[in-house]
Amino acid sequence: MSSSSAFSRLLSEERPVAALWGCQLNTGTPSYVVKEDEDALEHLVLLGTVCLGAEARDELHVVAVDSRNTYGDPRPVPIAALRASVLPMISLKGLELVPPVTFVLKCGAGPVYVSGQHIILEDDATAEAHEEELLEEDVGDEDAAGAQ
Repeated sequence: MSSSSAFSRLLSEERPVAALWGCQLNTGTPSYVVKEDEDALEHLVLLGTVCLGAEARDELHVVAVDSRNTYGDPRPVPIAALRASVLPMISLKGLELVPPVTFVLKCGAGPVYVSGQHIILEDDATAEAHEEELLEEDVGDEDAAGAQ
């Protein structure tokens, strides 16, 4: 295997995986938890928008979040206060949360839609072990090519 193909394979395998994520909060489902997977990977939730559904009444809807990023008191922190006639949607670009994350509809009947991206990153130990495996494969391939 040439070093250029190993490099391109390394780049494609180490890119973070980003999946579109979302949930609906209402009186029937007032909270939603984004759980931490039991794998060796790092997970991150990037919030995008909080938006009222078309059926939402013109009342105050407050969405709060409880995450490991909050310090001190474990009470949820409000991130959006929406009202259909005033502010039906808010963009939360740049708000990054580490799972487990709980979204809670503190006030209002909803529906309120929370959306963003769920990013999965390799941790440093996994990435280093994978890189060593690729280097060993390259040395083995070069030795086999030289023996022919």
